[in-house]
Amino acid sequence: MPAVSRRQFVALIAAVLFAAPQVGLSAAEPDVAKMTQELRLKGLAYLKLAQSEDGSWSSPQVPGITALAVYAMLENGANPDDPAVASSLKFLLSHKRQDGGFYAEGSSHKNYETSIILLALVAANKDGRHDAAIKAADGFLRGLQWDEGDNQKPEDPAYGGAGYGRHQRPDLSNTAFLLEALKASGAKSDDPALQKALKFVSRCQNLESEHNNTPFPTKVNDGGFYYTPAAGGNSQAGMTDNGGLRSYASMTYAGLKSMIYAGLKKDDPRVKAATAWLRKHYSLDENPGLGQQGLYYYYHTCAKTLAVLGEDQFEDAAGKKHDWRSELVTVLAKQQKPNGSWINSADRWYEGDPNLVTAYALLALSQCDRSGK
Repeated sequence: MPAVSRRQFVALIAAVLFAAPQVGLSAAEPDVAKMTQELRLKGLAYLKLAQSEDGSWSSPQVPGITALAVYAMLENGANPDDPAVASSLKFLLSHKRQDGGFYAEGSSHKNYETSIILLALVAANKDGRHDAAIKAADGFLRGLQWDEGDNQKPEDPAYGGAGYGRHQRPDLSNTAFLLEALKASGAKSDDPALQKALKFVSRCQNLESEHNNTPFPTKVNDGGFYYTPAAGGNSQAGMTDNGGLRSYASMTYAGLKSMIYAGLKKDDPRVKAATAWLRKHYSLDENPGLGQQGLYYYYHTCAKTLAVLGEDQFEDAAGKKHDWRSELVTVLAKQQKPNGSWINSADRWYEGDPNLVTAYALLALSQCDRSGK
């Protein structure tokens, strides 16, 4: 048999996988475990086919997408020494900067890129080969956090958060990735950086409490979360008639997960209020508050949060219990394209890019596998 390239070999695997019947939803009792594995295999095969020769996905100038893709592969059972994974890790490591961060030249997404690359390095660090890079990235991320070094006081709205650029206001999405990365690199719930972040996260919640001194919760006070209270406040879901910032689901899951990472328990009023909002707005048909926008970011954040919360059966406000893992797998099976990818027709926040969206979908599926990777 003549020698074949890695791309040709992957194409052969994909041809076999994609020749199989599409995962159906008509069976009365679908085999969710089998469905999950089929979706993952097709998604992984797609990513391998879509990978560029330099190890990147989508654009070498946007390493965050590559980091998310390889992180998704690793979280779904890929080996760090797999040629596709090793190639992407080499590409990511080429973005290491003298300050310890990992980001593209001139990037305004240093926190996002470093956080996701750190997650990928931790997932690939089975033998300690990336210890030094992980330590450097951890230190860099801590330096990005808004605190006393930025002339911020604990009572200031921006305190404890992370944002796009050094001089831009922080937001909950960036802060949630910061927390995820620091936790992955070994930070405990009482770590000063996590406790600082908790102050910011608490101010992103529409909940009147001693932990939120901003003017926004009194105008909504529904327990959900929005994008940022800093620099005048902003919600991607818009404002209420009385000047409040609307809560929406993807940020509410991100906020709840962040609070749990920072050590809050289920009986904390902030956790109870956030969970109540999510029970009231439970849905896998949309990102409540934003419709189809950010849907796959929502899926992966929802799945990770419910797993961290320890909710195998998530009871909605009407008292209906949801096996959210089975429901999410069924939804993702319906949405997967014949080539193994996922894509969002509501192209906002890069979700028109099948490489990014497939990574989000695979990360969600990694939380749905009850048997482990």
